[in-house]
Amino acid sequence: MTKKVVEIESGVKKQVRGRPFEPGNKMGRGRPKGSPNKTNPSQALLDEYAEPIMRKCIVLAMQGDRSAMRLCVERISPARHGACIRMNLPPIKIAADVDKAAEKVTQAMGRAKITPTEGVTVMDILEKRSNIIEKVQSDSRLERLEAILGVAGVPRAA
Repeated sequence: MTKKVVEIESGVKKQVRGRPFEPGNKMGRGRPKGSPNKTNPSQALLDEYAEPIMRKCIVLAMQGDRSAMRLCVERISPARHGACIRMNLPPIKIAADVDKAAEKVTQAMGRAKITPTEGVTVMDILEKRSNIIEKVQSDSRLERLEAILGVAGVPRAA
């Protein structure tokens, strides 16, 4: 690997950092796309015996072993992350609609119909929607002002 050396105004030579290989380098192509990660020997051994181990765990769970039961239940129905939140929100066309929807979310949290975490998620979505509405409205106002100024003889901004 060759590093480029650049001379700075003060006369000091400095190495330039950058890509480790020059363009057209055939030796440093890197890892092929889609190639699997290397597995350590213990993972390969575990993969080999995964089915008999799971069968044994199920047998122990059926015999009443609480740890085995917990393992089986965690595999059958893992903790849910990112579940759907069902709420009846009004259609959101203008900024005032966002306020109404936010009020519904707050009421749903107060009545324990949704969790506070779910409420924060929905409020974040509403905030993003509000930002989009404001941007669209300001763009349309700007276009109208530019059209009015263009008619009055003032050159329009490019």
